[in-house]
Amino acid sequence: MVALTGVGLGLRRDFVDTFLQADQYPDFIEVAPENWMNFGGRHAKLLEQCTEKAPLICHGLSLSIGGPHPLNIEFIQQIKTFLKRYQVSTYSEHLSYTNDGGYLYDLLPIPMTEDAVRYVSERILRVQDILGQKLVLENVSTYLMPHAEMSEAEFVAEVIKQSDCELLLDVNNVYVNSINHQSNPYEFIKKMPRDRIRYLHIAGHEQVSDDLLIDTHGAEIGDPVWELLEFTYQQHGVKPTLLERDFNIPTWQELQDELVTIQSIQNNFYLRRHCLKHHAEQDYEDIK
Repeated sequence: MVALTGVGLGLRRDFVDTFLQADQYPDFIEVAPENWMNFGGRHAKLLEQCTEKAPLICHGLSLSIGGPHPLNIEFIQQIKTFLKRYQVSTYSEHLSYTNDGGYLYDLLPIPMTEDAVRYVSERILRVQDILGQKLVLENVSTYLMPHAEMSEAEFVAEVIKQSDCELLLDVNNVYVNSINHQSNPYEFIKKMPRDRIRYLHIAGHEQVSDDLLIDTHGAEIGDPVWELLEFTYQQHGVKPTLLERDFNIPTWQELQDELVTIQSIQNNFYLRRHCLKHHAEQDYEDIK
């Protein structure tokens, strides 16, 4: 498995051509496999060209891991074929559900109960058996919390523990939920299992009112999310971090500027850690 490092970008068809003509590339790219599966011709060729520029990971939309209907085994097999074709070792999905007899085009919250933990964990184990690799699940933004018997952080951590999967920690979603549900985003970050975090997402959101944010991926990243990202590195160490932008696509230069900001925050963390280590070693020598 190729280890993820550095800074990634969610690849969208809107800027694929620009991406291929760029002077420099992110450390990795991410696509939704549903948007590329079963396509040949130009689309397949474009994706192959992109994978020559940067390693590819996948972030799915339709698994519906928490849904009430049986898992779509045929769909999971198609995902497996796609991952194998493009040698993708990281496949993430949403800890939510999107299917209630038909795809709902939204991410619906799973009731945060012990029964739901067991139910979802069994489905994750089944998917992992079929794929032959770990599933990476993302904490999602929510606007309702139906029948909650535990906190979101407790629910996420327990699902990961029981299913032996990994975590895609979406920093923007943590912040969005902290406003929508009046919770503490820093405490949520602290409670995430460090050794299970495969990578991070960061994105912009829309502020509808003082107590309602919508996770749109359609705006530049705000200061509170940047600050939460920095705290996440302080708490768990630098993790590979991917920028998502789905709507209101800005210029390529603006996307690059946000990627550079992520890289700068990572570099500052490494620099501070190096300085602290140096000072500690110097203090030890002085004591001797």
